[in-house]
Amino acid sequence: MIKPKKERNSVPVPKKIPANNKQGYKWRLVIEGPPDPVTGERTQIPRVRDTIGEVKAACKEEYDRLAAGINMKKAKKVMVAEAAAEWREEYSKKIDKDSTMDVRDRGITLLNGYIGDLPISKITKKQYQGMIDKMSTAGRRVKDKENPGQYIYKPYAINTIKIVDSAANMIFEWAVKEGLRKDNPSKGAIIKSKPLTVEEIEGEDIEASYLEREELRIFLDAATNHGLERDMETFYLLAFSGLRSGELCGLKWTDINFETTMLRVTKTLYNPNNNMTEYKLTPPKTKGSIRTFNLDQAIIKLLQTYQERQRYTHQRYKDQFGEHHTKNFVFCRPNGYPYNPMDVNERMARLLKYTNIKKHATPHIFRHTHISMLTEAGVDLLNIMKRVGHEDDKTTVRIYTHVTNKMKKDDASKLNIEFGDLLKL
Repeated sequence: MIKPKKERNSVPVPKKIPANNKQGYKWRLVIEGPPDPVTGERTQIPRVRDTIGEVKAACKEEYDRLAAGINMKKAKKVMVAEAAAEWREEYSKKIDKDSTMDVRDRGITLLNGYIGDLPISKITKKQYQGMIDKMSTAGRRVKDKENPGQYIYKPYAINTIKIVDSAANMIFEWAVKEGLRKDNPSKGAIIKSKPLTVEEIEGEDIEASYLEREELRIFLDAATNHGLERDMETFYLLAFSGLRSGELCGLKWTDINFETTMLRVTKTLYNPNNNMTEYKLTPPKTKGSIRTFNLDQAIIKLLQTYQERQRYTHQRYKDQFGEHHTKNFVFCRPNGYPYNPMDVNERMARLLKYTNIKKHATPHIFRHTHISMLTEAGVDLLNIMKRVGHEDDKTTVRIYTHVTNKMKKDDASKLNIEFGDLLKL
């Protein structure tokens, strides 16, 4: 006669065991774990803790790890830096833009400087938040300009911390997918914005971010009277289009329709090493940066005249050397290779010496200047943002609000000029 198989107790009970602690004992609990995902064999989870509640929680935590496919033996050996390297290799296959990878690499480097040598499975939410807080307060060691030979600690910029947090978030999500941990400790982390002081608020000079009408006239006069080849076309187009420097350098003649006066932005030129032949064309900064808008007829005529000169220059180069980089760039060398943003910076720095403009001005200031010009012309904020390719930009809103408020103040002056005789009380 076959004896019936004795059923196991479905609810394991913690048992007291002797221990060298204050209470003289601890609680031991052994529960049935999920079967091995490969062999299907039975697994057990033994844990020992000071209290019944603690031992049950420890067993549950390990059960959940195993059920989620967490390989704890592997996870304990994989450091954050190793996980970041594996994630990067996988991520890089999906990304075409080198500039994006440069940003991710910067985030990884800074992240590794804080927690790179720690196991990926051991990072807690508290630990991760502590890293973010440290970056916000005393993140980096720099030389003290006032005391040569000494160093001080300065916080990282908010945008830099966001770059690190973004990379960390993707790395931890990858770790969850790979079974190296069950959660993402970076989720919900708080990046505290540095509060402005009263002095900073009162000293904020929005007008320093764009050129006033007279300043723009002075600079464009300098480009016309003292500019080198292509300077006038470059800076007139920047001022009256709001293009980024990379977008300007990536423009091809096929992007400009002389009949409809429309300009199309679909790419940006990337050349971090400033090597003439090693440029890359990448998609614009955001989806909103892909756009089409019209140019003033005067700018169209300026570009048409420039194109005729360029054709002559290119033909001479071909006749002389028998080769040419025929990629149809608007702003390019006689050999056809495009100029890059660094060239635009250098040309602008040269022209500023012919002006009395005191503002810290780079080519990006023309983007802000264009926003102020559109605002003065009465264009609404939504259409301004579409034209310059901003989906959500605080700088655009600040300039728009500032210029609008300034125009409102001018309304009273205009009213006084027209009807001042009625105000003689």
